[in-house]
Amino acid sequence: MALTPIMTTHATTGGGRNGRTSLEGGKMVLGMSLPRELAPGGPDGMNPEQLFAMGWSSCFGQAVIALSKKHGVNADRAQVTCAVTLNKDETSFALTAELTVSIPGEDLDKVRALVEDAHTICPYSKATRGNVPVTLQV
Repeated sequence: MALTPIMTTHATTGGGRNGRTSLEGGKMVLGMSLPRELAPGGPDGMNPEQLFAMGWSSCFGQAVIALSKKHGVNADRAQVTCAVTLNKDETSFALTAELTVSIPGEDLDKVRALVEDAHTICPYSKATRGNVPVTLQV
C-alpha cells in the first residue's frame, strides 16, 4: 500500500533529555529534563515519555471519534488516557503503554469493540505495534 504524505512536522532538540526542544518556526519551545525517578532534585522540565503520551492519547481519541458511529457509540464525552512507562532491563530502556478509554453512558461491550478497532487505525498504535507492549482498558 502506497502512502500519500499529508503533512510533516519538525522538532529540533539540543542537549538531549536535559536540553531544549522546539517545533519548527518556534511554535512551541520546551525545556526538557530527565524524569524525577532518574534525576531526583533535577530541573522540572518535560520528558519525551510525557510528550509521547500526550500525542498518542490525542491521536487515539480521534480514532475513537472517527469509528464511533460504526460501533453505535456517541463519542462526544470520550476521554482517552495514555500511560507511557519507561522501563529498564540489564542493558537499555524500553517503553510500555496503557490506553484507557472512558465514554460515560455507553455500552461497555460496544466501547471495547470500538477501542480494539481504533487501535488498528491510530497512527501511533500502528507505529508501535510489535515494538511497544500495549494494554487497552475500558
